[in-house]
Amino acid sequence: MEIVVALLMFVNFEIKEHRIQPSMAQCLRGKREAERTYSDTVQYKCIKTQAEVKTNKDGSQYNYKNYSGLNG
Repeated sequence: MEIVVALLMFVNFEIKEHRIQPSMAQCLRGKREAERTYSDTVQYKCIKTQAEVKTNKDGSQYNYKNYSGLNG
């Protein structure tokens, strides 16, 4: 387990997608960009959390186990 920053996408109050980000600043930047396409049912949130991560073939990381939020 390691501490990661993740950008979460909620659709109708349910997590539909998540992306691990290199930093909170980059996460907030991505959140602002995503929110420019406004939708009533889609919300974004950056969190700092503990997660078990794995690495894709392209080197990007993804969440393997559920989040346990630390703050955010």
